Amino acid sequence: MGQEGRQVSAREQALWTRAHLGRCGPPLDLLTARFDQHRYAPHAHEEFTIGVCVGGSEIIDYRGGHIRTGPGSIVVLAPGEMHTGGPGACDGYAYRALYAQTPLLTDGTLGGLPHFREPLLDDPELAAALRAAHTELSLCPDPLEAESRLPWLLTALARRHSTARQVSDTVPGAGHIAHAVRDRLADELTTPPSLADLAADLGLSRYQLLRAFRTTMGIPPYAWLAQYRVVRARGLLESGLRPAEVAGLVGFADQAHLTRWFRRVLGVTPAAYRNSVQDRGC
Repeated sequence: MGQEGRQVSAREQALWTRAHLGRCGPPLDLLTARFDQHRYAPHAHEEFTIGVCVGGSEIIDYRGGHIRTGPGSIVVLAPGEMHTGGPGACDGYAYRALYAQTPLLTDGTLGGLPHFREPLLDDPELAAALRAAHTELSLCPDPLEAESRLPWLLTALARRHSTARQVSDTVPGAGHIAHAVRDRLADELTTPPSLADLAADLGLSRYQLLRAFRTTMGIPPYAWLAQYRVVRARGLLESGLRPAEVAGLVGFADQAHLTRWFRRVLGVTPAAYRNSVQDRGC
């Protein structure tokens, strides 16, 4: 599900992780980097480069000028645009970056390619959300979680800060759409369909599906499915099955993934829950 590449020196490191948007969906590369002295050679990417500075300062040469980042700032570099990067302070720089194909930014907009007049953006709320999603998906690149979180945030980026003409946020029949998606996810617990496939079946864009679901349910599809899996896991643990067995039966990638969500929802590990309910038995 994920592919990783790591470059490490005594004081500098870069970790690449590949997440997939949906079980058979397109890949999206994530980079976690910390450099003291490293300076990039002039280069360009085929995708949009979206970076969040998490420490220090970087100076990026771009479009004939210089961008100086600081903690919490967002940088957006367009596909095919040549740029460099290097330390802007003596303590180096650290950042999280993702490399997104254009359709991931245009799903909730109209007007073709989004253009960002200013590559350096001040949006603390979005920067924090991008950083959190990047960190969690680098550790466990669950396809449905990646597809629920990253396109939503990238569409928000385009809607807030690009020149692309926007469509309305209102999705007619949002409740019906959300319940249809919920039922499909519950029925296909261990191999859930991608959001792109669900959206196509309903005649929607992925952004419209996400908007309808979040508006109705209050949480994104991956979070609803994870909580539903926890409910199913409880019954299996109560029957005496071990957490390692239960994880796969309810669709979690592994026991660690089950444990992460079990603690989020119930505050205890699956093993502790199993021992507790067994101790209370006759």
